[in-house]
Amino acid sequence: MKKYFALVLAMVMSVSVLAGCGNNAPKADAAPAEDTAKVERTKLIVGFDAEYPPYGYRNEAGDYVGFDLDLAQEVCNRRGWELVKQPIDWDAKDMELNSGSIDCIWNGFTMTGREANYTFSDPYVDNSIVFVVRADSGIKAKADLAGKAVMTQSDSSALTALTNEEDNEENLALAASFASLEQTGDYNSAFMNLEAGSIDAIAVDIGVAQYQLASRGDVFAMLEEPLSTEQYGVGFRLGDTELRDQVQESLYEMLEDGTFDTIVANYKEYNLDQMVCLGK
Repeated sequence: MKKYFALVLAMVMSVSVLAGCGNNAPKADAAPAEDTAKVERTKLIVGFDAEYPPYGYRNEAGDYVGFDLDLAQEVCNRRGWELVKQPIDWDAKDMELNSGSIDCIWNGFTMTGREANYTFSDPYVDNSIVFVVRADSGIKAKADLAGKAVMTQSDSSALTALTNEEDNEENLALAASFASLEQTGDYNSAFMNLEAGSIDAIAVDIGVAQYQLASRGDVFAMLEEPLSTEQYGVGFRLGDTELRDQVQESLYEMLEDGTFDTIVANYKEYNLDQMVCLGK
């Protein structure tokens, strides 16, 4: 009997020793220690609407160009980043940004009413939303849009200006007077519809309106009375203040050394020189 208990005791002690060794040994499927070293940024992926001139669009050579892309390129040059120009569907911009497919939205992006959803740069353009009609339409004022078909871009600030129900009685009443308020994925399609006569007016940002008026001669006219006013900023993921600060620092450097104004001058025919507000 003593031998039997001694044998059992020896077995128990052996198991305990082995268990102790097992606890100290590294697990085969254990995750490697996290590398806490900071990854240096090498590129900036800018999301933009490729049919939104003069801020971002494809030129006749097939290249993506525009005022905002020029600003982004200069920022990247100064910071040693590669600029990746990523065309996006405008109504999918939040998904693109939050998934990490793009680093920012830089394309005539209205800050007004979106402040709680993004981390924005300082405003750099004062924008107005206006109505564009055919020059021969006889439409001279917003009141003349009653009973007319009006189009704007999906998920645009112009659509918000016409449908937002908070402290917006005048614009809601105006929209209610339309025969219809239609939406399209891009403004190029809207201007084609306007020229063809299938709609009567477009609600659009003034920079885009001035581009179309400069490009198509006397086909279109812009109503003097704006729908609303707002400001543009570069939009980053909410909380991404580090990237915002880096981009903004370079923008102010460009403003100080005159590069910002040089880029603006390249778009003077669209009156962008009258709209920039960085540092004002």
